[in-house]
Amino acid sequence: MTTKALPWMPPNGDDVELVQVGLYWDAVRASADIGECALKLLADASGAVIADYGLMYWLIPSGHAQDWRRLQRGFHALSAQGAEVTYVGVPPAGWTDGPRLHWRIPVGPDRYLTDAARLREALVRAIAAEPAEGATAR
Repeated sequence: MTTKALPWMPPNGDDVELVQVGLYWDAVRASADIGECALKLLADASGAVIADYGLMYWLIPSGHAQDWRRLQRGFHALSAQGAEVTYVGVPPAGWTDGPRLHWRIPVGPDRYLTDAARLREALVRAIAAEPAEGATAR
């Protein structure tokens, strides 16, 4: 079995690496509650996901986040836009448990980028499924 080499891999050392968004991938940041729901909706279609306390970051193909707008509370697309430079903290490959910065879904030959359209659909559905703020169960 031949595995395809990825154009980018997370650091192997003991330090977090700041990676400029847009060079290898764009990122989509979501709150952990919405992110966990989206992960369930995506199932095996999710690529790598970084988690950091109450946030999750999906890696999507470079250039695909620039057309996203903040649709609702809970997620935000990060891309290289004009003179604005954005960085995402990337944990070492071996950091796979939290709550600190870690890989919720590690990068691998079969887990790298998430399809942007599928992710957007899953996030919108996750937001729609979330109870409104202040609502209480009866």
